Amino acid sequence: MARSVPETRDEILAAAAKRFAVTGYKGTSLQDIARDVGCSKAAVLYHFANKEAILTELMAPAIDMLLALDERLLGATGQTAQRDAVEGFVELALRFRREIALLHGEFPELLQHPAFAYIQRCSDRLRDALAGGSSGAEARVGALIVLAGIAAACAEFPDLDDDELRAALLAVARRALGPLD
Repeated sequence: MARSVPETRDEILAAAAKRFAVTGYKGTSLQDIARDVGCSKAAVLYHFANKEAILTELMAPAIDMLLALDERLLGATGQTAQRDAVEGFVELALRFRREIALLHGEFPELLQHPAFAYIQRCSDRLRDALAGGSSGAEARVGALIVLAGIAAACAEFPDLDDDELRAALLAVARRALGPLD
């Protein structure tokens, strides 16, 4: 039997996370989420203004950690910036493996939403830090590959425990970017 209002926002968030994992953010409707929770679309809208608000809340802890990393990188330059960026992004990606896996293929499109514009700016600064401040094509391309590769690996290898994946990610990043110390 359907309830009129979900008991908690957490039910909606859990249903949305599961649905995003199956059909993606773009392929999920508020009606899908409501059906999974066992309530009306209006009940979902009582708790969240729209689907983007649900995504924003699901991603809030990861975004907070990205903003903290961005703040830490503000004064860093060269190899220090590279090292801090690699280590910080690896930790972020490991901690939020589930969220990355949920949205892995949709990141570029999601970053086009006005609500997430600041994330693109953080991502650009992170890429620049990974490039060690170099404006050369090789450094910039390498930084982008490392950034995307870390996220992809965290989504692709759920069978690896955090310690094993961390070691592999740091080793590969060091090879790709050169010495970080």
